[in-house]
Amino acid sequence: MAAPAPLSTVSPKTVDKAVNALLKWRTAKSETQKPQLLEHDEFVYLILTLKKIPQKGVSRINAHKISLPNPLLNPQNDNSELCLIIDDRPKSGLTKDACRKKIQNDNIPISKIIKLSKLKTDYRPFEAKRKLCDSYDMFFADKRVIPLLPKMLGKQFFKKKKIPVAVDLKHKNWKEQIEKTCGSALLFLRTGTCSVVKVGKISMGREEIVNNVVAAINGIAEIVPRKWGGIRSFHLKLLNSLALPVYQALPDFKLKIEGVKEEEKKTEEFEEEMVKEEKVKKKKGRIHEIRYMDNNVNDDDIELDSEGDVGIDYDDNEGKTSSAEVEVKKRKKGDKEKNEKKTKVKKGDGVKQKKNVEKTKKEHGIKQNKHKKGQLASAELK
Repeated sequence: MAAPAPLSTVSPKTVDKAVNALLKWRTAKSETQKPQLLEHDEFVYLILTLKKIPQKGVSRINAHKISLPNPLLNPQNDNSELCLIIDDRPKSGLTKDACRKKIQNDNIPISKIIKLSKLKTDYRPFEAKRKLCDSYDMFFADKRVIPLLPKMLGKQFFKKKKIPVAVDLKHKNWKEQIEKTCGSALLFLRTGTCSVVKVGKISMGREEIVNNVVAAINGIAEIVPRKWGGIRSFHLKLLNSLALPVYQALPDFKLKIEGVKEEEKKTEEFEEEMVKEEKVKKKKGRIHEIRYMDNNVNDDDIELDSEGDVGIDYDDNEGKTSSAEVEVKKRKKGDKEKNEKKTKVKKGDGVKQKKNVEKTKKEHGIKQNKHKKGQLASAELK
């Protein structure tokens, strides 16, 4: 495991430069765009990239709260609207009227209360969910209802980073829980290696944003698995801007060396296999060179090579030919002998045929002569 990096790894100067660049880009873009009727305050996002995907046991619904020196929401001063989703099932023991009385008595900045049963029926269409998401700045929900909300709310809440934050309504300190959440950065560990955290607003001062970013980075490093050893990088960005790097972990040299060694081993094994294949091919299709003399070769001159092949040694002054030529000559001689045998057989067959023809002619001539003699004798008698 890599040694954990100190807190001073992320320099505030680097963060200040990144924030300054984003604010300049935002002002330049606002000058070119058309003015909007309603002023829209844009968030500053911190992108966390991990080296490995978090384990399945890590909760991706419950947010990790990281306290910030400058809170993102201040419902009492900036008129932020908060929504609370309560569990109205029979076993919960909560009612909407009881929750409203509790909020009014403790002066809790909640502007809307929605029952779970109403969320199932009235906010089922996509358009209703979208309007609900855009109507409030932050959502809170009873701790017991959190596992049921992803299917009910849909993807719109996850895209706009408005996932409801769990609140334990069994305890009496509702106001403390809500105020702490409003003054914290919320980290939801996703199914991948990247997660996005809101750390500031454009309406805030430059120093306030820098302090929030540094506090968020140090707080995230304490929450993430393996702490600094599991973090790959941090980036800062606005909604439509480029991501500016703030922190980049050094590469793990051990893994690189092991990878290089494995590649070298694979290449060596591959080369050895190629050499073996070439040797086998040479043994199968190899034509050994043979040096010959006009005279016969003695048995003493025959030796074995290092590979077990037969070789014949002669004097250097004597003639040398390849075994391929010798084989070609042998083949030619064999073909000649076969042709000679065929011609001899053909000649013999021709001689036999001639003799048979002559015999048949002679026999036929003798018969004719006998017949003629018989005819003459019979004529003389007459």
